[in-house]
Amino acid sequence: MGLRYGSRSRPGTMVSTWLNSLVSGTVVVPAAYFGGGETAAGRTDVIRKLAFSTDTAATLVAVLNAASYLVAGMANSPTAGYFGGGRTTGDLTTVDKLTFSTDGIATLGTGLSSARNQPCGIGNAGTAGYFAGGSGATTVDKFAFSDDSRTTLGTGLTDASTSGTGMANSGTAGYAANGYVGSSCVTTVEKLTFSTDGIATLGTGLATGVRYMGAMANSGTAGYVAGGYPCADPYIDTVNKFAFSDDSRTTLSTGLSQGLYSPGGAANTGTAGYFGGGTCCAGVSWTKQTQGERFAFADDSRTVIASVFATGNGGPAAFANEGTL
Repeated sequence: MGLRYGSRSRPGTMVSTWLNSLVSGTVVVPAAYFGGGETAAGRTDVIRKLAFSTDTAATLVAVLNAASYLVAGMANSPTAGYFGGGRTTGDLTTVDKLTFSTDGIATLGTGLSSARNQPCGIGNAGTAGYFAGGSGATTVDKFAFSDDSRTTLGTGLTDASTSGTGMANSGTAGYAANGYVGSSCVTTVEKLTFSTDGIATLGTGLATGVRYMGAMANSGTAGYVAGGYPCADPYIDTVNKFAFSDDSRTTLSTGLSQGLYSPGGAANTGTAGYFGGGTCCAGVSWTKQTQGERFAFADDSRTVIASVFATGNGGPAAFANEGTL
């Protein structure tokens, strides 16, 4: 466990966590991880790590089990993150676990209950993570973080989700923005209450029906769903913000710097959230991005970070080690 920058934890807890990491000989650096996706050369197994303290990125030695895209990510901060599902030549059941203390990766013995690409990844730190929907399914698979065992919820999503995205208010609820349902881009956002595993549809969804968006959350405060493809050109730069206190939605006055298809989203709760990679400029260039976009939670202002990726990545999965939530 490591000192989390921007943490809302008590100062004594933060110092104790940092000292314990020094005694153990392991200092875990709070960071965002972006894995898989698609580059100009094809699908990739590369994982990039973006340190929150410096906003600089490096490539890990560890790689995904296969070069794949349309992968989902969720995390058990400050222990491990999980890359689930995706597609190579076909859809995958694979779940890869990245241990934050070593940045080592291993494939779980039990993967998803069915092969799916781009499920919605939702992590409830300290308890369990979920991969919901994907490939036109309503299925919600739950992984207990204590032993990585998997169960499948008796009640799944209301909509059969394709190319959606997920985020979490850790300790309370997760949210699945469903993306493409049937032949339509939808505004639907479903809420999974962690205490009961019950699922309900929010009264207010996204501002625009859209698929292939990114999502991240400032746990305890608000979640953000950004970009995507509204089933017609161009890709959009919209950032939807959901207040966790009442699930109301507003749209940020400053969106992404450009319309983006399939960016990866990760957050450092209390400080800032990030959208990395994606493809821009539908109908113009379809350029895979190397940059990231940072939103400061204090005022939702945006800055652009160069070189989050060594080469343009058109759709990475993402999660974050935020330290102790």
